[in-house]
Amino acid sequence: MKGFIAFEGGEGVGKSTQLTFLKKYLAETGQEAVFTREPGGTPLAEKIRQMILTNEMGAETEAALFAAARCDHIDNLILPSLRAGKIVICDRYIDSSLAYQAYARGLGEKFIYDLNSYAVQNCMPEAVVFLDMNPLESWRRQKGDVVANDRIEQEADAFHLKVYEGYQELARKNDRFLCIRTDWDKNVTSERIIDALRSRGLIR
Repeated sequence: MKGFIAFEGGEGVGKSTQLTFLKKYLAETGQEAVFTREPGGTPLAEKIRQMILTNEMGAETEAALFAAARCDHIDNLILPSLRAGKIVICDRYIDSSLAYQAYARGLGEKFIYDLNSYAVQNCMPEAVVFLDMNPLESWRRQKGDVVANDRIEQEADAFHLKVYEGYQELARKNDRFLCIRTDWDKNVTSERIIDALRSRGLIR
């Protein structure tokens, strides 16, 4: 959907830092944007986020809760913002469900797409900025800061590698992906992201 951009990547690869850089750039260039996240973004979706991240549950239940939070997020924040002519930047969206639940948890793409049919049919991102970095080589690990903040971050290395492989497969199959190679200099990575978004006419 025009004006809708999602950011994706594994744990600790620098998404939050790059979103902060992009927010600063858009503000400085007078481009109005709404920054949000998944799961979350609305009061109800934030409550569902806490349920997902703090309670043990089966893979199907987890996927269903992500989809429920997404529906509320779309109805009450994403679509109203896009209709108002604003750029929407979302930290994770349906491709996270595909990488984490379809690939890493083994539920399969069809299951996730069927569960998220509302999102797929009515509100797909125009582009996905994928920070292409192996989670076992992430900034968090390089700094020695590997404290897990929630149950998904606490998953074993094998799980996070499957997530990364899932993202790589999605990137190969979907032209909505903008694969951004990360750099030691975070400003260089930021420039790559901005250049990629500008080249597609998504920002100025």
